[in-house]
Order: sequence, then structure tokens, then C-alpha cells
Amino acid sequence: MEKLGLLAGAGKLPVECARAAKQLGYEVYAVGLVPESDPQIADFAKDYQKISVGHLDGILHYLKSNNLNKVTMIGKVTKELLFSGKIQPDRKMLELIMSLPDRSDNTIMMMFVRELAKAGLQTFDQTALIRKLVPRRGTITNREPSTTERQDLEFGFRIAKELGRLDIGQTVVVKNRAVMALEAIEGTDECIRRGGKLANGGAAVTKVSKPNQDNRFDVPTVGKRTVEVMAEVGATALAVEADKTLLVDRAGTVAFADEKGITIIAM
Repeated sequence: MEKLGLLAGAGKLPVECARAAKQLGYEVYAVGLVPESDPQIADFAKDYQKISVGHLDGILHYLKSNNLNKVTMIGKVTKELLFSGKIQPDRKMLELIMSLPDRSDNTIMMMFVRELAKAGLQTFDQTALIRKLVPRRGTITNREPSTTERQDLEFGFRIAKELGRLDIGQTVVVKNRAVMALEAIEGTDECIRRGGKLANGGAAVTKVSKPNQDNRFDVPTVGKRTVEVMAEVGATALAVEADKTLLVDRAGTVAFADEKGITIIAM
């Protein structure tokens, strides 16, 4: 049986990945990188350990001691952890971070990929096992966007692509073709909250892949939680990039969106 290492951040996506891997016949060895990593991953793993994302030596030792050569990194691990003191990096991690030319998402994640490669571990496409979660182009909910919402989503799409090109974030909040908020280190949910409050209702949210997206990490992901946060601040429309975004718990997400009158489209 082929082995697979799974480095799991927060959210339901790592559970979906572990389930799919097991169904495909992989023997899964999973590492929960953050306190919020879902323990349900253990239901689909041969072994599951909690090792802080800051303890790079510990992560590499675990993967190598289980004779792994293939690994995927999936789930939310925000840069904010590095700056808030919520994690304490080991010496190896600290030295690597201090040696980086900047602290952008791609720079940090490529550091991980390089260190895994040095240890003989191949990092592969996050979406390879869960392509069924990637929506095709079209309206996903019952309600189509209004003309105004569609204009805002199209405008937001262009802005979000530029934001991604600069490797700052993937999410933009817009109202009446004016930018309410751009995602940075705070993450998607807080960006939506901030922009939605400034919009005072009726905001449109767009989340896209980066123009140079590396599918080994940071593939844009939305789910029920995204729509719940939108509902909190009265945002009414969500666009994701077709064929390049992961939609977790599609049935639950769409049902909640329909209940709240929120439209979701893949552009």
C-alpha cells in the first residue's frame, strides 16, 4: 500500500483529503500543524500526530521515520501565527525564516517545499485527490446575481487578481465598484467582516487564485464558514474562480446561502 504524508492546517479540507486518500488506497500519516486541526482526520489515517507548524525538525523526523516520500500540505495555516507568538519556532525554523528575503506567502511556503525536498519528500498538488470539490463555471446557488452584484463581482475579480499577483491575498470585498477591503495577513474571514461592515450591507466578495498559483499550497478555498461570515455583515454575493477553487461541503454551503439569500457563482 502506498503511503502519503498529510500536513494538516485548520478547517474541514484536510479531513476531506484524508478521506479521499484512504478511499484511493493510500496509507495516510497525518500531522496536525495547528491547535485548530480537526481531530476527525485520525478516522482516515494510519497514524495521526499533533506537531506544531513551528517545529520543523519534529515534522521532518516524523515523516522520515515513517518512510514517507510523498506529502501534501492542506488546510489553513495563517502567517499571523508567526507574528502573534501563538507558535514558538524551533531553531531550524527560526534560522530559515530569518534567512528569507521577505515573509510573503509564496516565499514562506516555498521554504517548506524546499526543506521537504531536501529530506526526500515530494510535495504534490493539493487538489489531486479532491478534484470533485472544484466547481465549474456557472451559478452555484438558486439565486442569480443581480446586475449590480455581477458588476461588483467582475470588478472585484480583476482587483483580486492583481492582489494575488503581488502575493498579498486572494480576497476582495466590493460595493458599487468601490473596494471596501483587501485581504492581507488577517485572512479571508476577517477581510469579509471588515469590508462588510464598511459597506453597511450589500457587499460582494470575490476570491481567486493567484496568477502564478502553485497548486502544492494555498489553493483558494471557501465553504459554509465563508458564507456564515458574509451573512453576519449582510454581504449578498460571492464569486470564486471556476476550476481553480476548492468548495468544501458544497451541499451545506449552498443550502445556507440559499436560506440567507446569498448568491454564489464560479467565474
